[in-house]
Amino acid sequence: MKVILTSKNLNASDHLRDTIEAKFGKLAKYFSSDIVANVTLSMEKGRQKIEATIRAGSTIFRAEDTTNDIYSGIDKVVDKLSGQMSKYKSKLIKKHKDSKTILFDDVPEPADEPEEELRIVKRKKFDLLPMTAEEAILQMELLQHDFFVFLNMDTDGIGVVYRRNEGDYGLLETN
Repeated sequence: MKVILTSKNLNASDHLRDTIEAKFGKLAKYFSSDIVANVTLSMEKGRQKIEATIRAGSTIFRAEDTTNDIYSGIDKVVDKLSGQMSKYKSKLIKKHKDSKTILFDDVPEPADEPEEELRIVKRKKFDLLPMTAEEAILQMELLQHDFFVFLNMDTDGIGVVYRRNEGDYGLLETN
């Protein structure tokens, strides 16, 4: 597994880099091909934040933790990723029966928890209105929603603006 480490407002020592590569290297046994783990370390409000994303085919595993001790945060993120792999093992097997990117033999069996049923409880149809991302954010704020779908005038594609946990905004765009 290749680990791409990015630091923001934080200097990662060689020991920290080695620790991250070793911990994430343990997850490599779950995958058959060269998988990339993107790990971001940052300092926010005096606390260290660890974010990790592993993309395996069309499946994305993601975990994050904010802590005062970066080493315990790394352990928690690796545990969360491993837990995600275990929890969704049966769902991934059904979805990716012939997938060569995930080795399900090495993924631990999920705990004996009742499998939650995915249910759609509400459907809503609406017209996509052409607007800029900034106009979509204003509309989202007026509606007091956490996200807003719109037709992006700048790209002629469908866009989604959303409010991030930090209070900033994100933009999802289609290709």
